[in-house]
Amino acid sequence: MGYSLIRLLMGVRAFTLKLSLQVKLILSFVFVILIPVILFSWYTLNEESAKAMEELTKNNENVLAVEKINIENNIELMGWTGQLALSNREMNNYLQIEQTQSAAYVLHIKKDVVNNFQYFLFNNPRIANVRLFTDNLYVNEIWPVILQESRIRDKSWHDDVMKQSGLPWWEIQESVVLTDLPSEPSPSEPFMTYLQEFKYADNRAHNGILEISMKLSDFFTQTFSSVQDSNSQLIVAARNGQVYSLKTSPLFKQHSAEQLMNRVKLTSNTNYETVQFEVGGQSYLAFQIYIPSVDVHLVNMVSLADTMEGINHSRIRYLVLISLLVAFLVVLSYFMQAFILRRLKVLRESMQQVRSGNFNVELPPMTGSDEVGELGFHYRELILKINELIQEQAARQAAGKEAELKALKNQIDSHFLYNTLENVKMLAEIEGQYLISDIMTSLGGMMRYSMEWKQDHVMLSDEIKQVQHYISVMNIRYDGRLDLRLSIAQECLTQESLKMSLQPVVENAIKHGMSRMHSSDGNLVVAISATKRGRACVIEITDSGCGIPEEMLGLLNQMLRMEESAYQDVRQQVVRKDNEDSNGIGLRNVDQRLVMSYGPEYGIQIESQEGSYTRIIMTLPYRVMGGGVDIDD
Repeated sequence: MGYSLIRLLMGVRAFTLKLSLQVKLILSFVFVILIPVILFSWYTLNEESAKAMEELTKNNENVLAVEKINIENNIELMGWTGQLALSNREMNNYLQIEQTQSAAYVLHIKKDVVNNFQYFLFNNPRIANVRLFTDNLYVNEIWPVILQESRIRDKSWHDDVMKQSGLPWWEIQESVVLTDLPSEPSPSEPFMTYLQEFKYADNRAHNGILEISMKLSDFFTQTFSSVQDSNSQLIVAARNGQVYSLKTSPLFKQHSAEQLMNRVKLTSNTNYETVQFEVGGQSYLAFQIYIPSVDVHLVNMVSLADTMEGINHSRIRYLVLISLLVAFLVVLSYFMQAFILRRLKVLRESMQQVRSGNFNVELPPMTGSDEVGELGFHYRELILKINELIQEQAARQAAGKEAELKALKNQIDSHFLYNTLENVKMLAEIEGQYLISDIMTSLGGMMRYSMEWKQDHVMLSDEIKQVQHYISVMNIRYDGRLDLRLSIAQECLTQESLKMSLQPVVENAIKHGMSRMHSSDGNLVVAISATKRGRACVIEITDSGCGIPEEMLGLLNQMLRMEESAYQDVRQQVVRKDNEDSNGIGLRNVDQRLVMSYGPEYGIQIESQEGSYTRIIMTLPYRVMGGGVDIDD
């Protein structure tokens, strides 16, 4: 996975490198504008979609809430009707008789009790039927209110009502018409029935069952109303799984209520629950709520076709707008980049001519003070500088030939001088002048070391030998008052060092140390130490001279790394002030050579204490001559 991603990124990078600068600028310009536009459009579209779904959810939950209120009102109405029916004293007395009654009494019950009973209970047109089914065999049936319980014992809900022990039982019945009463009209729709057992006065023996019926369309008002949103429809699911709804609803044109409800998992949660699903490629959203008092599930089935169509229209609208914006940006960017890159094309053609070897190319003046104009100006100056350097290089080559001839002449002269010094040394030994012989040996070694310059780097031990020869020669001048003390770590003897970098420092120490001698015996001690510190070799050259004043010490350290023009100005001031060339020019030359060879983190630093000592600290990268950089530490 990671390797494939790396290959893909490398492929994209290789492809972009092949594109012209104008195409890259156009693409970058388009992407810089396009990406925020796409992100903003995506965010806006998601917000609109979420807002549409939120509004849809809120509206359909409100429909459920309204229908739930209607159901609760109907439950209360039927319960109140049941209480009134069971509280009628004359009706209860008739239902609890214990002997056969005369026809006159039965006619009295029908005319005075039952008729008043019906009028009182049926004053609400939503109540379809109120029936009292009794098991008292002494009671005569008075249709359609008082009937024998034997007519309903075969009903599936009879045992469930008996188990309630006087509590209401709700049942959705396809029909409340009794099969053995053919005179009753056949209903055209189901009923919601309120069923309750009633007992004798002592409340111990079973007396019968009260039945109150209401048409399902009256009980679930919103569910069976034809005035609804065409994209939604309420559905009632009974405890036996039977589904009831308005069959003529536009929602059921493609799929029936049963097909849709098969995709909804009903729960016993009394709070609103939502589930989204698809049937035949059509998206639906179902809001359900459980009503435990009547043991039914109320589901508001919503088609998302129109909502999704609106969202898709918004997406298409945004895509069209983004496409038009991209096209406009490409055209605009093309003309802008063509105008900007016109001068760059001139520079490119000029560079191609320079690459072919034509350094006399004429570049037209670049107008404007922007980056392209500045680039054209510097490019013109570069061409002029290249031509100037070519001329200087030609002059250097001529001077180099002359220098080679001079070097050859100096080589001949140096061999003559070496032979002469050897002759003087032999004469001094013959005459017994051994001091002169030693001086000639040291002087010859110095001259041979300095004039035979085959390489720029030597071992530190070679530099130490050169310093020893130099001290020996200088002791002739100073009557042996120079004392050289060496403390060189073994691992530093083969340290790589610049040739002739140590002797100028020692020469500087002797020159200024002997000129301002403060010791009682007049001797000058020059101590050289070398140690390895981490990945560096630190060489310290300390003289016992009079030291340097503090203000002059800081100035000398600054002069080591000054620009040449600033250095010359400071040097002239120091010379005029001290009336001597004590400005560290030898140390500056050594420091510059070290920086050029090893980098700015290496070089020399001056330490001193007035009246005590002066110390030059030379820092080099630890390198064994011929062995590279040591990395043991």
